[in-house]
Amino acid sequence: MSHEMMLAAVESLKGHKVMIIGDLMLDHYLMGEVERISPEAPVPVVRVEKESFLLGGAGNVARNIADLGGLPLLIGTVGRDQNGGVLENLCTQAGLTTRLIHDGDRPTTVKTRIIAHNQQVVRVDQERVAPLSPDGMDRLFELLESTLDDYAVIILSDYGKGFICREFMDRFLPMIKGMPTPPKVLVDPKTVNYDLYQGVDLLTPNTKEAGEGASMVVTGRESVIEAGRAIFKRLNCRNLLITLGPDGMALFEGTDTIRHIPTFARKVFDVTGAGDTVIATTALGLASGMDLLTACTLANYAAGVVVAQVGAATASPADLKETIEELPEPKVTYWKE
Repeated sequence: MSHEMMLAAVESLKGHKVMIIGDLMLDHYLMGEVERISPEAPVPVVRVEKESFLLGGAGNVARNIADLGGLPLLIGTVGRDQNGGVLENLCTQAGLTTRLIHDGDRPTTVKTRIIAHNQQVVRVDQERVAPLSPDGMDRLFELLESTLDDYAVIILSDYGKGFICREFMDRFLPMIKGMPTPPKVLVDPKTVNYDLYQGVDLLTPNTKEAGEGASMVVTGRESVIEAGRAIFKRLNCRNLLITLGPDGMALFEGTDTIRHIPTFARKVFDVTGAGDTVIATTALGLASGMDLLTACTLANYAAGVVVAQVGAATASPADLKETIEELPEPKVTYWKE
């Protein structure tokens, strides 16, 4: 994993395609100051000074791929409402190609965060957690049938809002397995849906999600290995990448080949969206022809870039190159029991 190899890997990302299917959200921020307590109830009164909107969920994954030079296709659902229009405009501004299912019975998922003095006061969620309607599901699969052949890598971005569900997976997995050259399927998991991900190519849980998937507490190297093997037994997935926060990543290529990739974060201000960056960079790396270890190592660099910024950030090729050149060459090691 020399500097030259990693810099060449960054260059190879440009122009490759990745499909992202999943829960699309609008992140809404209201930022201001608290100067008094409400006379109506013992709660702070936030005087709003700034309002902003960002792509969340699967949209943030797609934005990460686009900012790395890739060509994402974002597939999700939005409501026929004002927030849906804001979300679609953000996709256009980010240069994303989208195929969105409009559902009049389903509001656009919105997470509103009210922030005062750089601290979150409260979060308000507007959402309907349910699968697509039968008509919406049929429209989705008509769309997939016409586009799947063009994509070698697919991300399922599951935030537990219902888009990735039993009905979807029961149609999706047989569809791709029946293709002459099935695409690689990467999943950012939601604990409640673990059993839906049978046989996928790569699962990317964090430590907490891995522990929940294995029904155990994960606290260190031995428990990471044990949890990983339990997840393989449960899901029969091909590969597993457990992100370990400040301790880097554990990459399982099967149950017996486990490698540890050290963290590349110099500063950690905000881990928001780091999981989106990891799966986006890994997927784009695989789409460009990298082996899994190289793609995951590059993803670890990208995660180190975004956690040094506040909010759901992304990494650019220039950011990656600068980080690679400034840090020592990564020492990837084998983990054994």
